[in-house]
Amino acid sequence: MGERVDVTVTFLRQTARPFLPPQPRPPGKLALLRVGDPPLHFYRYMYDLVGRPWNWVSRRGLSDDALCALIKNPAVHLYVLYVDGAPAGMAEIDASKTPCVDIRFFGLAPDFIGRGLSRFFLANVIDLAWDQGASELQIETCTLDHPAALALYQKFGFTVFDQRQGSVELLGDRMEAQS
Repeated sequence: MGERVDVTVTFLRQTARPFLPPQPRPPGKLALLRVGDPPLHFYRYMYDLVGRPWNWVSRRGLSDDALCALIKNPAVHLYVLYVDGAPAGMAEIDASKTPCVDIRFFGLAPDFIGRGLSRFFLANVIDLAWDQGASELQIETCTLDHPAALALYQKFGFTVFDQRQGSVELLGDRMEAQS
């Protein structure tokens, strides 16, 4: 069992598609691909690769059947950002409650943070989410996420509509991963 820590979860939304200026294309060969039918092992790999440093835990304890039910829902879209052929980030868009569409997960793998990719990636993910027939787009972050996450979302037109206190059990190797 890991240590439990208190967190603040911040819920943000857009109620109209924002006008976003084109984001500069980062250097390198980039591809943003939708994984049409995500294999369970690949989803778990991407979730761990991107989420481990920020202590993403909500999907870790799910059984294979429970996780498959979520990620193989036709209204759930997994996008992977590739840089020079390597998986660099993931975003999960959940349109199952359209017209409210959620960006459930968004982030970069540790080796790709600080390389100018997040703005480019987020701008594309926002466009893809709005294309799902949204009249509202939501995303959430918490105090365990990257310190720039909240400010980035706000720069892209999201506004805070709720905050809640909670607690998260830290992963046993979180401290090792950040050392």
